[in-house]
Amino acid sequence: MGFQVGAALLDACVLSVVQRADTYGYVLTQTLKEVLGISESTLYPVLKRLQRDGCLTTYDRPQQGRNRRYYAITEKGGGQAELYRRDWSLYRDNVDKLLCGGDLGE
Repeated sequence: MGFQVGAALLDACVLSVVQRADTYGYVLTQTLKEVLGISESTLYPVLKRLQRDGCLTTYDRPQQGRNRRYYAITEKGGGQAELYRRDWSLYRDNVDKLLCGGDLGE
């Protein structure tokens, strides 16, 4: 992808993926890597920050003799994800007007 992924967009994507279902780091990384082309080293600081901000929580589950850390969205995180979706919709519509020749006065 030729566009930089900013912090707010990355937060929005992480929260949206986790909101669908609790997930562990590897699956989350692979999902976002496939769509956004980001690396694990980019994602894990985002996860830590979202935890610190109260948007995500974690829990461990045993898997084949090891613990697997799962991420779950909090009520605060769900509210933030909804705000991001609203902002994204407006932003996307405005950028589409610029890039695709729509009416800028709408």
